[in-house]
Amino acid sequence: MKLPVIKQLTQFIEDNDEDFVIETIETLENLTEVPSLKDEELDVIGELISNMYGAIEVNKMIKSGTPKKEALNNFMQRVLGSIDN
Repeated sequence: MKLPVIKQLTQFIEDNDEDFVIETIETLENLTEVPSLKDEELDVIGELISNMYGAIEVNKMIKSGTPKKEALNNFMQRVLGSIDN
């Protein structure tokens, strides 16, 4: 996951609507079923999907009252913590 990408997507959700991102995730998940995709292509799609899910999580924290910067930092700490374990 990349913080700048999640930050950009979070701003997109704030400016538009979370539904756009959810529909994009569904579209990308559907694309992963194409049998001719190479592993590298699947990795890129997977990275995009995980960043979008991350932005949705950050947006939920912001909606619950967490300041944006703190929400982004808390999310990334959770991700890094799960990698370390």
